[in-house]
Amino acid sequence: MKTTFLTLIIMMLFACNTPYKDHQNLATDYQIIPKPVSLELSNGLFLVDHKTKVVGAENLKNEGDYLADMLSHISGSNITFKATSTGNIELKIDEAIENNEGYTLSVTYNKITISGKTAKGVFYGIQTLKQLIPATKVSQETALTIPAVTIKDEPRFIYRGMHLDVARHFFSIDFIKKYIDLLAMHKMNTFHWHLTEDQGWRIEIKKYPKLTQVGSKRHGTINGHFNKKEGNDETAYGGFYTQEDIKEVVKYATERHVTVIPEIELPGHASAAIAAYSFLSCFPEEPTIVSNNMGSKAGQKIQANGTPKIVQETWGVFDDVFCAGNEKTFQFLEDVLAEVIPLFPSEYIHIGGDECPKSNWKRCADCQKRIKDNNLTDEHHLQSYFIQRIEKYLNAKGKKIIGWDEILEGGLAPNATVMSWRGEKGGIVAAKEQHDVIMTPGHSCYFDHYQTENKEEEPLAIGGKTTVADVYAYEPIPKELSQEESKYVLGAQGNVWTEYMETSDHVEYMILPRMTALSEVIWSPKETKDFNDFKLRLKNMKEHYDAMDLNYAKHIFETK
Repeated sequence: MKTTFLTLIIMMLFACNTPYKDHQNLATDYQIIPKPVSLELSNGLFLVDHKTKVVGAENLKNEGDYLADMLSHISGSNITFKATSTGNIELKIDEAIENNEGYTLSVTYNKITISGKTAKGVFYGIQTLKQLIPATKVSQETALTIPAVTIKDEPRFIYRGMHLDVARHFFSIDFIKKYIDLLAMHKMNTFHWHLTEDQGWRIEIKKYPKLTQVGSKRHGTINGHFNKKEGNDETAYGGFYTQEDIKEVVKYATERHVTVIPEIELPGHASAAIAAYSFLSCFPEEPTIVSNNMGSKAGQKIQANGTPKIVQETWGVFDDVFCAGNEKTFQFLEDVLAEVIPLFPSEYIHIGGDECPKSNWKRCADCQKRIKDNNLTDEHHLQSYFIQRIEKYLNAKGKKIIGWDEILEGGLAPNATVMSWRGEKGGIVAAKEQHDVIMTPGHSCYFDHYQTENKEEEPLAIGGKTTVADVYAYEPIPKELSQEESKYVLGAQGNVWTEYMETSDHVEYMILPRMTALSEVIWSPKETKDFNDFKLRLKNMKEHYDAMDLNYAKHIFETK
């Protein structure tokens, strides 16, 4: 093995325990996303080698093992975590740090200290440290060093999320874990898992086995864009997660300080559940209407014969929703939620509430009786009744609800959090009513949009255009809110609807680097935002994309 003279000199300096003590670091050594609150450059480099020891209290073992594995992989040395105070990389809890997710990172030539108010803060300090080292394993001839620095950091918002729709297209447990790793790398703390839809029910409910036996499978999927009527592939499609799968994902996410919030859609987007149990429909004997005449031959046959409902094979909004006048509907949903609740330790359950047509309710005798018996004004108030009843059940079980901004219709449930997607109007109204809000407007936070005007050169998408610059320019606090009202904005989230994303590679292409831009919007101070500076730092993040073998969009790296 050949070793250069310079490398020998460096190794001698390290052996003397003064590795690059007087080395002058450059600003280019500190390309961190999201941008920290405070970063102070120092002289010197810390050497990572076989003598490196990661230490800390026993209650930081999860974070210590994570860091030790990361450094071992990059350095090639066998680095371990020990619950002791004697070592040159120390993790610790510091009660003096004010923010629960805040941290400090101190790197000198002979010591690294990562402190957090909580273990989560320590973990985020580790994510920052990760960006100060190479993204890939160094060669045996190369020393792994970390530039000296002092960083004090904390997030701007407490809710920093990414959504993933697994109902339109199903994704493996391995990819879900990879998705969670991306959230952790970007210091995002919430994974919104969209598990039920018209096109598939993806979570095992043991009391209702037909939800997965029937509801997780569709008999075909439309080809191309739903507006262009290109036919159906006539290919069976399905998949679901067992409760053991769910537990595995939640455990994995918890170790990375990511909260998993499940979404069980109601009262609309219920076709898959109704296909499994037709009594949930206002009109269980009526055939399902297949939108846009785009259904499979099987679907057309169902229409003609008036036989049971189907799992939808097209995209869009469907009139057949959960019957609000039938007590069996609420018993079913409470039974489902009774199995969902123990699987997810999150404070919240997302109950959907969006895009619920009222046409069936208007002609359903049971729904009209419900309106009359409860002195409701109309079907919008019936939806509010529906949502509030589910909220009351979940509140009694120690959970809070999140719903899309349509849950404002007819009156907002008392303790509900509104996820504002149809622009910011719903979020503004909710905040003014002193309800918590999560901003996710389509113009800035929908990652199923195209990323360029050259749509012919892009993978198929639902439409629109949202660039990395558009995402980065987003400000989650609307100007219409006062300082007091703005406190109800918990944060923001990127949404990934997968009608046109059949593969994990396609998902990666659609979220990156837009997700990276959003991470800085919701973590870093508003006054430090600088898109040109962000683009420079993004070059370092690109190396991590490459190391993780991610299929990211290249547009921003191809423009000056």
